[in-house]
Amino acid sequence: MSYVRILVHLVFSTKNRESLLSKEIRDKLYIHIHEYAGTKDIFLESIGGWNDHIHLLISLGKEQNISKIANLLKGESSFWINKGKLLEIKFSWQDDYYAVSIGESGREKLIDYIKKQEEHHKSQGFVQEINEILAKYKMENKGK
Repeated sequence: MSYVRILVHLVFSTKNRESLLSKEIRDKLYIHIHEYAGTKDIFLESIGGWNDHIHLLISLGKEQNISKIANLLKGESSFWINKGKLLEIKFSWQDDYYAVSIGESGREKLIDYIKKQEEHHKSQGFVQEINEILAKYKMENKGK
């Protein structure tokens, strides 16, 4: 039997970073994504976000990859939002996403960070947040 635990911090934003995700929509969306992830054997440890993006902490299975998981979650959740007419306009996620692996020692800190997204974004926007994350992990921001 194979044992795999690869923790990934995944972030994706609404198309054009539009502030479309009200608290009410976010709460429903988190429940839906969590339930959907379970049907696809995606182990979702934490989910949270703000009006224009969401953060997820996932653990990859032995035959999963980040691209497939991101596409599954983004595609199905945008379909669900549109089918349920949760917004007056057609919803979609930005094509790109951010993903980085984290060690077990950083797991609890990241879960706390994800849970406190609403508080965090009272003082910092998404672009600033992503730029800080990219700098922290020494990743190049090609969208500057």
